[in-house]
Amino acid sequence: MISGPALVVDRTHLGRRASGIERITEELFSAVALAPLPVAGWDAAGSKPSMVLNQRLRIPAAALAHRDKLWLFPGYPPSPWMTWMPERTIFYVHDLFLLTRQDELNRSAKLYMVRPFRAALARLRYFLANSQTTADALRAAVRPEATVLPYRPAIRNVFGLSDQHPVAADDRPLVVGAMGTIEPRKNFVGAARLCESLGRALGRPVELHIIGRRGWGDDASILERQPHVRLKGFLDDGAARAVIDGFDLFLCSSHDEGLGLPLLEMQFAGLLVVAPDKPVFREVLGTSGLLVDMADPESAARTVAGRLAEPGWQARSRAQAAANILRWNRQAAQDRDTVIAFLEARLAALDPSAAQLMQRA
Repeated sequence: MISGPALVVDRTHLGRRASGIERITEELFSAVALAPLPVAGWDAAGSKPSMVLNQRLRIPAAALAHRDKLWLFPGYPPSPWMTWMPERTIFYVHDLFLLTRQDELNRSAKLYMVRPFRAALARLRYFLANSQTTADALRAAVRPEATVLPYRPAIRNVFGLSDQHPVAADDRPLVVGAMGTIEPRKNFVGAARLCESLGRALGRPVELHIIGRRGWGDDASILERQPHVRLKGFLDDGAARAVIDGFDLFLCSSHDEGLGLPLLEMQFAGLLVVAPDKPVFREVLGTSGLLVDMADPESAARTVAGRLAEPGWQARSRAQAAANILRWNRQAAQDRDTVIAFLEARLAALDPSAAQLMQRA
């Protein structure tokens, strides 16, 4: 344990699989990301039993023993024991689906996460959120006096994408890309319906290529039986880049998201991004995306076909994507400054000497 006042970040969920939550933890809550704050990580052995033991018992015990530490939880909800230490507990919230979309949760999430999540929202006082949309929803679910701050991640070109793509030729299938764990909330079955309708609207073959591991539910089995769908599985960054280079546009079909990192990451490829017309996607894409009604695939397909019929649509999408990445990253930088100042104040409130330590740093 680091000596003196410090921020301890729960990293017990890292190392078992790669997902947006794991990436957010490493990119927003490392010692480098939170400099000049004194930061320590709390890790587990990588197994699920070790993660559970650390999250539920060892971290709360350490928090009781080290009262000059702030404890930040950027992955799983904190143990209910931590909610009795609200002045020293900060919860980073990715979405509210544990409350609002329980029919789309797997069994583990229902058993392990829902009750601690409810307790955290009812009792804690300090929250960070991955988007303004999540922050707004969170404010309606927590104590009136709670502090809720957006802490949006800056977007990097993690796949090493180029925005120079050939014109989508009419003599080959149009490739619509998608990314994410194949599970009901992602609505890839709806994406397949849209692509089928788009093929009819364009009078040419349209393929849906999905990068992502199989999750719970029957969606993967349904999709693999459809001749125009290609399931690529989970890919490392290099293999993913090779597949993304073949995309003509990118489709997010999710029923909802807390943020939706892939939408922004695909914009490094200069792709037109199509997404459902929902608040979080308006926040993420600004004016750069094409928003559609996923519940009406025929109407959505006509909207997409109309955009593809416009002269110069690829060049315009490329320019809009680049401008949107700059817009988003400016917001993320402002969020970081606000969060660093907030965390400094919380450390100083626990121990006034912390303020002097950070000033010297």
